[in-house]
Amino acid sequence: MTRVHVIGTGGTIVSRRAEGASGSVAVDSIADLVPSSSDIDVSTSEVFRTGSYRLGLRELRLVVEEIEHRAADPEIDGIVVTHGTDTMEETAYLADLVHAGDKPVIFTGAQRGADEPDTDGPRNLSEAIEAAADPVFRGIGVGIAFAGQLFAAKGARKVETLAPTAFEGPLLLGVRGLEGWVNTARPVARDILSLPTETFDGLRVDALFTYPGANPAHMQHALESGADGLVLAGTGAGNAGEGYLSIVEDCVRREVPVVLATRVARGPIAGIYGNGGGADLLRAGAIPAGTLNPFQARILLALLLDQREAAEPLAERFGRHAT
Repeated sequence: MTRVHVIGTGGTIVSRRAEGASGSVAVDSIADLVPSSSDIDVSTSEVFRTGSYRLGLRELRLVVEEIEHRAADPEIDGIVVTHGTDTMEETAYLADLVHAGDKPVIFTGAQRGADEPDTDGPRNLSEAIEAAADPVFRGIGVGIAFAGQLFAAKGARKVETLAPTAFEGPLLLGVRGLEGWVNTARPVARDILSLPTETFDGLRVDALFTYPGANPAHMQHALESGADGLVLAGTGAGNAGEGYLSIVEDCVRREVPVVLATRVARGPIAGIYGNGGGADLLRAGAIPAGTLNPFQARILLALLLDQREAAEPLAERFGRHAT
């Protein structure tokens, strides 16, 4: 019999309005939510039980450690992780960067709490378990299954605050039809990074956004106050206004890496504009985020900083994973 292990971390899928609380909180056990099946043997464990908006890098590390621990069990065929949608794209991407085996790892959750009459959690969980058990998805790395769609973790983003179709991504791995999942694409081969160490927990990588009238002093403050790395989400293909270029140059002199991303939903970074725009920022030493959104770029930068003893320059390592 196929065996799938479900790892609980909290989130809306196990949340309900608790007595005395101002809003919904994660209180239910994931073990109570797992559906029974005659075809799939399901086991469970729980790393923690909280809303994903409360997570730090330490908690993300603990999740990926639990994933790899369970994936090493020869009796387990696939992994499901239930997780809050707020930061699912970050944890799933970290898991994808370090997941070495061919066992599928499927993240899922809910947009509506466990005490809502139309909660979407049980269906999402059931479909995620089916995907993790399906041999067609072996070797996909890490995916996010939501509302009958399965996206590759890399590039996936939460695009709805309340609607059940919470996620989109550039690579749709599968859709669920009347008779189960249909595989629609395969991810490209990827280099696997080492698991984060405890050093990862304390790294500070700040994500900063530019906009009309933005004061570059917030970037200078991040540098002066001890950031280990910075992600600058520029406008357009990666541009920033007056004052940012000199700070990027200062960061490079101090060997504090700056990744240049974009606040735009789709498209790569491109050095098109001068006068302090993307062409100048990249020439000054900013690392292009490729097609990674600022939040996943931040996770990749933090993991590479944790492994900074590698012989290959950080910018080159980042570039291989960002394309």
